[in-house]
Amino acid sequence: FQLHHFLLSQLHYLTDSMRFTQRVRNPQSCRWNMGVCIPFLCRVGMRQIGTCFGPRVPCCRR
Repeated sequence: FQLHHFLLSQLHYLTDSMRFTQRVRNPQSCRWNMGVCIPFLCRVGMRQIGTCFGPRVPCCRR
């Protein structure tokens, strides 16, 4: 029973994070979500939260 709750919470977390990154698709929404547009790859210590100008320019955040 506890495993079931754990798996549901993880699924909820994953769908929330996927929904968040789908909304960041341009430089304005990137900055609004406290991100920065960096060509090619996010720097060490940062994670991609969306895109800025298509798949080659990720929006990255600490």
